[in-house]
Amino acid sequence: MAARRDPKPLTTRSDWRIWGVQASVVVGRPEALAGATALAEQVLAEVGAACSRFDEASELSRLSREAVTVDGVVVSALLAELVGAALEVAADTGGSVDPTLGADLAAWGYDRDLAALPTPDAGAAAAGLTLSVQPRDPAWRRVRLDGRRLVIPAGIVLDLGATAKAFAADRIAQRIADAFGTRVLVSLGGDIATAGPADAPGWEVTVQDLDDDPSQQVRLPSGAGLATSSTQKRRWLHDGRTVQHILDPSFGTPVVPVWRSATVAAQTCLRANALSTAAIVRGRAAVGWLAAQSADARLVDLAGRVVTVGAWPRPADPALEPTGATGTDQ
Repeated sequence: MAARRDPKPLTTRSDWRIWGVQASVVVGRPEALAGATALAEQVLAEVGAACSRFDEASELSRLSREAVTVDGVVVSALLAELVGAALEVAADTGGSVDPTLGADLAAWGYDRDLAALPTPDAGAAAAGLTLSVQPRDPAWRRVRLDGRRLVIPAGIVLDLGATAKAFAADRIAQRIADAFGTRVLVSLGGDIATAGPADAPGWEVTVQDLDDDPSQQVRLPSGAGLATSSTQKRRWLHDGRTVQHILDPSFGTPVVPVWRSATVAAQTCLRANALSTAAIVRGRAAVGWLAAQSADARLVDLAGRVVTVGAWPRPADPALEPTGATGTDQ
């Protein structure tokens, strides 16, 4: 990955909205765009039908409502893959990304599509941790998946939102590359996956969360993933306070932000998203933890300063980087 620009990208793209975010498919062969877009929509429909928390007809919603998973139930192959990926991410991040926070998200008001939630106003105070709350045991360890047999203990509500988008981006990118023999970039709300021939040109990606955040352009190779987790987006008003969607699994409460955003490049979008979300949850310990994971990452603190980890290109403007912050825990 290098910070340089390709002045003549020979691509074409399709954009639409789904799951409250923008979806984009960009292909290297214009004649493949229609088929690639249709394939992407098919995969997204399948993933939504398997695990959407806001669709009462989805397989996961139906099973949770019927409580049949307490004793174990055989689920579809796709739902088993989605749950398996979420549990693997939980293990890989030491529980920082936990798929058992569905009830907590609902309690904080995230019980329907984000577009239907009250919009925060400028004067609303931000919600944070309640200091009297005691850390709790990680519930994800009690979820069992044996092949396609899923056991969810009573009281646990799965929410796969932290991993399903990235999972879908990886799957869509690979299927498009296989079906149409083209290089492809798929973005689902900033979760990016690329695929295609190994010798295909890379993709120029501008990394920027909000319009007034520092931006940086990087090159993402074919067969890679990039994900940004943000504490400034996906916010709503709950009991007069502004709430953001990333929860600390130890408490079931919104993370107290140390970082405005965390961006990670990895071999898959799923891995990139796992690391970026865990970085937000881990706060000040994120830099050292990401370095221990051999991650290539870019963190933006609340003052708009950039901290880089691993091979991520350092900011062109030295003023954006705190002295001595690169690759060290602050």
